[in-house]
Amino acid sequence: MTITQLKYVLAVAEYQNFTTASEHCFVTQPTLSMQIHKLEEELNVQLFNRNKKPIELTDVGVKIVAQAKTIVNESSRINDIVEQEKGFIGGQFRIGIIPTIMPSLLPLFLKSFTKKYPEVELIINEFTTAEIIQKLNDGHLDAAIAATPLHDDNIKESPIYYEPFIGLVNSNHRLSHQTSLKPEDLEVDDLLLLEDGHCFKESVLNICSSLKTPNQKKFSLQSGSFNTLIKLTKEGMGMTLLPFLHSLDLQEDDKKLIREFEKPHPAREVSIIYHKTGLKLQIINALKDEISAIIRGIIAFSNVDIISPLKLKK
Repeated sequence: MTITQLKYVLAVAEYQNFTTASEHCFVTQPTLSMQIHKLEEELNVQLFNRNKKPIELTDVGVKIVAQAKTIVNESSRINDIVEQEKGFIGGQFRIGIIPTIMPSLLPLFLKSFTKKYPEVELIINEFTTAEIIQKLNDGHLDAAIAATPLHDDNIKESPIYYEPFIGLVNSNHRLSHQTSLKPEDLEVDDLLLLEDGHCFKESVLNICSSLKTPNQKKFSLQSGSFNTLIKLTKEGMGMTLLPFLHSLDLQEDDKKLIREFEKPHPAREVSIIYHKTGLKLQIINALKDEISAIIRGIIAFSNVDIISPLKLKK
């Protein structure tokens, strides 16, 4: 039995197809099939029901795959321990970032981090929170940056900062005369929201005071883009809420539409998250430290308390 054989088994279990699994393992399909067959002969069991389409695990195969995940992770930990002892921060690092954080945060730290840690090869993808949790559990991501808490026992969360919500209010809106906002000022019918599946939308709904107000709008819109919400707000079609960092990129004229909340500012917790097995912790910690330092610099030039203690449930 070898680690390579177990990796091939895990690939087939995930993709339910020998050809697809071999492509992801960068080997030929006959090579992968032969190694799995050798393992089955050694164990004297059948791991896969090859007559099913797609391929399915046998009952014993399910148990062996669960154990194989642990073995493969632990084998990776050996190299991880050696690298930590040497103080080496490098290698491939796969990170996911949710869509409402990626555009505003990534440009802030990517250049400085890659310059400071040139041996790290960052592979960055944008995923929803649900996709991130699945990929962390499957071992396809080393870490992620997301809004927390997630309430998943398999995922560890290390908060980086608390990002306030700010209002964007057109001059003809009922709240435009106010210099600041309170949560009870908000009504769902007033708000232009992100589409379902975005945790930012759920956070916004959590601070609205009247979720049951009858819908009086002449249109219904849920967008996947903050830019769309900003443009519609400027056209007088409602108001929206933005995460603070996103507001930094607004045009100067658009910044006049900003209305901050009274303290304590409603905010979301932003964390770096990773699987409880905790591989590549040296890179995770370096990434968190780099982002935290940048956020502290932004705080120094901002009137907004970006480390608000008020956390919103997702």
